[in-house]
Amino acid sequence: MEFNERLDRMWERISDKEFLANRGVANEVRYYVFDYEACNELIIREKIKALKRRNSPEADGFQIVEYDLYEMVIQILEEKGYMEKCAGFEEQKGMEYLYTALTKMLRLTNDDNLIVNQILQHTPEDAVVFLTGVGKAFPFVRAHNVMNNLHQVLDSVPVVMFYPGTWNGESLSLFGTITDGNYYRAFPLIE
Repeated sequence: MEFNERLDRMWERISDKEFLANRGVANEVRYYVFDYEACNELIIREKIKALKRRNSPEADGFQIVEYDLYEMVIQILEEKGYMEKCAGFEEQKGMEYLYTALTKMLRLTNDDNLIVNQILQHTPEDAVVFLTGVGKAFPFVRAHNVMNNLHQVLDSVPVVMFYPGTWNGESLSLFGTITDGNYYRAFPLIE
């Protein structure tokens, strides 16, 4: 299916009662991926804004809640007073050191992952969660890591990850070139 056709079908899909029930045939929790070529990033951002403007929680029965992973990282680092430290780490010790330090600061590999915790704390009951900013947050935040950790604790609302790359039903390839070999089970938002 063509990109524009997939965009046009997005509202119909996220407002569907079956989608909002967030359960599959075998009662599994449903997480979704909307993959796209990175060159379409600005189109995706505008589409998300349009969907959020169209959304009337009282009338629709759900609220679109967007979490931009990059913006979340910046916010957490600013709140904890780590921004200057991170700049110093990159300048003095290099990107690899900064990556390791950020992974620890954000607890990305722990059960108390700060990004996942923020999503849990700020997601209303009748939400449809949009995860964006995947490309901007790379390489510090890996999409499969967030999705796998979130899947363990958030099962009450549908989650859609907007992914600038390809997803073949088993693995994610950021920008269509960076494959990390991690398996993630999700469903396409638009078949």
